[in-house]
Amino acid sequence: MKRRNFIKLTGASMVSLLAANYMEAEGVASTVIQLPDAVSILYGDNYFMMGSSDRQTWTYKDVIVRLKNNKDSVAVFIQSPSLPLKEIQLSWKYNTRKEARILGDAWERTYGDVGFQPIDTARKLPWYCVEHGEDSTVCFGVKTGCSAFCYWRVSGDKLELNLDTRNGGNGVLLGTRILRAADIVTTKNTGNENAFATVSRFCRQMCEKPRTTSQPAYGINDWYFAYGNNSADLILKHTSLLAPLATNSSNRPFSVIDDGWSLGSDYARTNEKFPDMPKLVGEIRNLGMRPGLWTRPLLAKPGTNKNLLIQKGEGQVLDPTIDENIRYIGDLFRLYKQWGFELVKHDYTTFDIFGKWGSDMNNAMTAPGWGFNEPSKTNAEVISNLYKAIRDAFGDAYLIGCNTISHLSAGMFELYRTGDDTSGKEWSRTKKMGVNTMGFRMVQHKSFYQADGDCVGLTTKIPWEKNKQWMQLLAQSSAPLFISAQPEAIGAEQRDFIKKCFTDASKDQPVGEPLDWLSNEFPAKWKLDDSIVAFNWD
Repeated sequence: MKRRNFIKLTGASMVSLLAANYMEAEGVASTVIQLPDAVSILYGDNYFMMGSSDRQTWTYKDVIVRLKNNKDSVAVFIQSPSLPLKEIQLSWKYNTRKEARILGDAWERTYGDVGFQPIDTARKLPWYCVEHGEDSTVCFGVKTGCSAFCYWRVSGDKLELNLDTRNGGNGVLLGTRILRAADIVTTKNTGNENAFATVSRFCRQMCEKPRTTSQPAYGINDWYFAYGNNSADLILKHTSLLAPLATNSSNRPFSVIDDGWSLGSDYARTNEKFPDMPKLVGEIRNLGMRPGLWTRPLLAKPGTNKNLLIQKGEGQVLDPTIDENIRYIGDLFRLYKQWGFELVKHDYTTFDIFGKWGSDMNNAMTAPGWGFNEPSKTNAEVISNLYKAIRDAFGDAYLIGCNTISHLSAGMFELYRTGDDTSGKEWSRTKKMGVNTMGFRMVQHKSFYQADGDCVGLTTKIPWEKNKQWMQLLAQSSAPLFISAQPEAIGAEQRDFIKKCFTDASKDQPVGEPLDWLSNEFPAKWKLDDSIVAFNWD
């Protein structure tokens, strides 16, 4: 697509920010964003405007930003030989419709905080931005696997895309490298396509090579009734309790051992409650389930050389830019595979690196003034390299990314925990963290990864009529279903319903669609396997 095909408009609407020429993608129109009206860079504490004669090449001192058209996207290339670069900001003029509602994604998990909302100029919209009005849905985003943390901002007269290129809390030192920071993509609804279908299609456009499971993943996890107070005996009792309820012999469920098995922060060694992990793996298989394990790979074990740690605060976190650490992490996952585990859920890497949960990152992703041992890589590149090391070490076995970066996990891990923890103690937490994330991240399901909305904490503390609905939504939406079942909470009714839900969850189904997601932050009306189901979450 040549530059002359771009329309130069002032005060344009969001729709007119899309190029005039259309390419065919999946049988519907795909569009490319116009070139920006302004580009700025952030280094130090100030933004500096860049200059351009053609809106394709922008310069400030020795910093160069180039925009290149690539069929269905616009690639952003950055050179900064000497300046420690923190951000690139691209902006376009446009007029937002007053009635428009805006949807963005999240850096990692959601925290009951996503949904279609009025315009908020202070709100960062990670990865993509969706504007929905009465008769149109317009999407702006970046392709997955990018080399910068990208977020959008919308105001009454401007659309901004910020590409965060920090290394830790400092500006990245690119030196002679040319950084392909991101590839911008856009689309809008076509014909009678509703907003859910448009955004789902857009997710497929953002992720060219998704990675999902060969069969639906489901099973059990001990966390939401044991909360770390587990043992090999408890795992076997939990597995024995629920394995007979899974009747699909061609797709057996997983039994995931959660936190509590390791020797402190040494995730290569088990404690006395788990004396023989390979033996336990074999016993889980003999009971009819597939073994899975939880781990925290960036937490340093006792006695680790301080030079191997991230030099930030008092944390004991391995610096993933150091080769010795990457080898150690790879060895962990090779060990888990040697033990016989077919799935590993790895957790905490985002918090361990940045010192913040995703819900606290709106103002800044991390504290200023620190950097990795290798200062020439952006945070996104550092994290992608860590994920690749984990992926390579564990081979074709399944990985669940928990507290990992969504746009960097897509195409890398088969399953992705989309929301913060549900609960076996408080129904309000399951509603907030589970129902909300299912409502607004099912558009990513099977397009990025298998979207895991987290467990059913089936305990005596949560009303059965609420957990029954939550279990049904997970089981019939085609999303992964994992159950944490306290034995005291399992009676005849629960057994029968779990059996039905395991059967549903074990087979391929259409992606569940939240029908009231445009107006309800906790969608209650769903299309599940061509049937309309109304839930009562209150």
